Amino acid sequence: MAIEFVTRVVAALRKLGIPYMVVGSFSSNVYGKPRSTKDADVVIEIGSRSISELAMEMGPDFTCDPQLTFETVTGTMRYRLAHPATNFTIELFLLSDEPHDKERFRRKLSGDIGDGQKTFVPTAEDVIITKLRWSKQGLRQKDVDDCDSVIAVQAEHLDVEYIRRWCDAHGTREIFDRLLQKNLPYR
Repeated sequence: MAIEFVTRVVAALRKLGIPYMVVGSFSSNVYGKPRSTKDADVVIEIGSRSISELAMEMGPDFTCDPQLTFETVTGTMRYRLAHPATNFTIELFLLSDEPHDKERFRRKLSGDIGDGQKTFVPTAEDVIITKLRWSKQGLRQKDVDDCDSVIAVQAEHLDVEYIRRWCDAHGTREIFDRLLQKNLPYR
């Protein structure tokens, strides 16, 4: 059901011409060991479009909170779409001016979020950088666990220097190096 909802929001964003990428656990599932989730996170570059256009495109089984709110873990503004019948939520984060947010959005690529559904996602490196940053700000173990999973699966293919550069900027280098050592002891 979750993939169906993400597919619907992606189709609506594409139809409206709103640039996007699926982040959060859906993106870490692309590169690591999948885990279930009760929501989906999407970064959008909405520009001058109205969120009500997207809400209408999603259909009557979704509700949209038209109030833009601040999300403390990510430090960004967001809208929320909800599917009341299932309690599934889609958080639509506005692309921020933070340098790494802009960089990961620029570097996004096509990934399979499940059931063969292709969509834009951050690179494996950018998933790690972002989730480590969120784990530090929100003290969320699930983000560290997601990073551990991505590193375990992708370790041989990661651009470690790129990750270290951003982790240095965000103050998360120690956590990254510990996870890397655990999953790839010779690095």
